[in-house]
Amino acid sequence: MTEPLNTGSHDLPVTEELAAFMRAGWAGARAGEAPAAVTARPITPWAAKRRAALAQRFPGERLVIPAGTLKVRSNDTDYRFRPHSAYSYLTGAGESDDVLVIEPSGEAILYVRPRAPREEGQEFYRDRRYGEFWAGPRPDLAEAAEMYQIECAHIRDLDLRTPARALRGVDATVDARVPRGDGDAELESFLAEMRLVKDEWEIGELQSAVDSTARGFEDVVRALPQAIGHPRGERYVEGVFGLRARLEGNATGYDSIVASGSHACVLHWIRNDGTLNPADLLLLDAGVETDTLYTADVTRTFPLSGRFSPVQRQAYELVYEAQSAAIAALRPGARFRDFHQAAMRVICDGLRDWGLLKESTDTLMETGLYRRYTLCSSGHMLGLDVHDCAKSRAEVYLDGVLEEGHVLTVEPGLYFQPDDLTLPEELRGIGIRIEDDLVVTADGARLMSSALPRHPDEIESWMSALS
Repeated sequence: MTEPLNTGSHDLPVTEELAAFMRAGWAGARAGEAPAAVTARPITPWAAKRRAALAQRFPGERLVIPAGTLKVRSNDTDYRFRPHSAYSYLTGAGESDDVLVIEPSGEAILYVRPRAPREEGQEFYRDRRYGEFWAGPRPDLAEAAEMYQIECAHIRDLDLRTPARALRGVDATVDARVPRGDGDAELESFLAEMRLVKDEWEIGELQSAVDSTARGFEDVVRALPQAIGHPRGERYVEGVFGLRARLEGNATGYDSIVASGSHACVLHWIRNDGTLNPADLLLLDAGVETDTLYTADVTRTFPLSGRFSPVQRQAYELVYEAQSAAIAALRPGARFRDFHQAAMRVICDGLRDWGLLKESTDTLMETGLYRRYTLCSSGHMLGLDVHDCAKSRAEVYLDGVLEEGHVLTVEPGLYFQPDDLTLPEELRGIGIRIEDDLVVTADGARLMSSALPRHPDEIESWMSALS
């Protein structure tokens, strides 16, 4: 059965003569010939171990993990594809519509949509979604098997009628055709939980992402004189960082938050359409995603003038002390929530010292009144997703304990809304977050983002040196 072509509304009909002409006269390998030179991806031995661990967790069962499908942005234009993180973790592959199947025997088969042979049809030059002349070449079966070091088969040969556990909500075809069972939620949780402890290869990829991110922050500081003079200075900064992310990685791992002045009081400010006032602070929350899809997540808040005002320094120093206390709480065996609690005790002490809150620190921790000015938790796991392993069970993640190999962010903040009448006027509209990426080690935690300064004195010296 021939699949219909994904042609646009303005596609011109093809005559028999043109179809015949298009099928012939191409250089390169043809059906049955040796594939073009490809090499195995560095991830392949690690991915094989992960697939084996997954098969061992569900012995004798069929497991179906789809890559995901293309998503329409507008009409016949799709968003750039990114595979589901669980699929990427288990294969290292990155094409849309493919499906990983682990059979009851433990054998893994990757069902792929290979590029269409030019001598066999019109897809390669007419199909706007999958055609080689429209979207670029996909690997053929032999190339895919070599690249991913896994048995590969054509997606048309995938039988989805057999009972299986499936990762749902990723591919509508899989959802519709795989009989739904009670074990799907358990599979989804395990696919997240098996990524909690990072292996050596993953930690290396994350460090690479963090290092690129540090260079991106330096790019931003160097570009501030031009950005400050632009009517959309926040977008200027976003563009500068985005260039670094695209040159050294796949893209940014999430939409960059470029928040100047009171925009920093909006936790997920991604409009990034404001001007930059030299009297204000700039909160930049951004991370480079590597080509292997591991992302950094770093935030720095710095004075656009290069020097903190007294009130800006006062607020910044409290967040700095809170973050330092949180980092000190990281160690194997500590509860995941401990570092947040350590940061918030420092915040409560500071808000009491300033006279903003009257109750004791213990009472404030119990009532949560301080949360008016902090709003959210102080960190999360990091990896293939910026909020990694989010489908893990609470008892394993949020209510669990830290282990060597966990990679997480520590990011306390203070957000003093511009219309908050409980605050003195000089604090209103100040938002500060300091966020770093850390890997838990045998005796504590290593600061992966140490290339960027944290202390306010260091921030000012860093900016001066880059100007």
